[in-house]
Amino acid sequence: MSERVFGVDIGGTTVKMGMFTRQGDLMEKWEIPTRTEDKGKNILPDIASSIKEKMEKDGISTLDVVGIGISVPGPVDDSGTVHRCVNLGWDVFDIDEEMKKYIDVPVFAGNDANAAALGEAWKGGGKGCRNVVVVTLGTGVGGGIIVNGKILSGHMGAGGEIGHIHIDDSETEKCGCGNCGCLEQYASATGIARLANRRLAKDDTPSSIRGVQHMNAKVVFDAVKAGDALAKEVAEQFGDILGKGLANVADVTNPEMFVIGGGVSKAGQVVIDYIQKNYVKYVFHGSRDSKFTLATLGNDAGIFGSAKLVLDGVAAS
Repeated sequence: MSERVFGVDIGGTTVKMGMFTRQGDLMEKWEIPTRTEDKGKNILPDIASSIKEKMEKDGISTLDVVGIGISVPGPVDDSGTVHRCVNLGWDVFDIDEEMKKYIDVPVFAGNDANAAALGEAWKGGGKGCRNVVVVTLGTGVGGGIIVNGKILSGHMGAGGEIGHIHIDDSETEKCGCGNCGCLEQYASATGIARLANRRLAKDDTPSSIRGVQHMNAKVVFDAVKAGDALAKEVAEQFGDILGKGLANVADVTNPEMFVIGGGVSKAGQVVIDYIQKNYVKYVFHGSRDSKFTLATLGNDAGIFGSAKLVLDGVAAS
């Protein structure tokens, strides 16, 4: 039996799992519910049980398992200690030590956004690049920074929090993090809707997006593609703000590639175009040639990145 690697991506609703070869080929993927009741005490036993069931079905022994990589929605430091995951009900604990109670194979853990970034850099939009910034434009703005092929996680595992770069001193509404003027208040899917509603409230300029019952990023970018002038203004403001934020990131990390993912990226190349032209205006010349591309792994980025956590961790040990 050839060796197997398991990649696990824990979300608030479901746990995504994948079984990989050591070369990174995805053999099979599946999901189980995330049971967050009782402070999430069932989550790790459920994961171990599901993996053991898969191993038994396929005749895989623990000796055939290189390890299990687990990505979680919260900070994880380099030792594998989770520093609170509010959505799961978890406090501070060593995830490897806890998993050993249920399955005796090596475990490597990381933050979910960082793991997704690692997955995209390894097998997705950033494949072949060793210095990559992955930006996820969803309900918030997530991110992960890969430097020389490794996740930049920081002291407490909170590195790569691109969405909370401070961007606007005049903002009075609070971000979900408690601060005001964060990047994700303007560049996330909800942020784009907010920019659109603010622009519509300024005057009576005719627009196809005026009167839309549920404003969202898709509505805005569909209107942009149709040539709506007001929607283009909103997209320009979005691109200017995100371009400036990513220029700040580049001035610190000097990436080869930016990979743009999340729901907003489904609008396609038009999103890249608005970001990139503004990025070039603000960035230091040494990073002006950084490329921009769309993410390709979608919801599988987390399991790919979690599998890569295992391979990197084993190689370093």
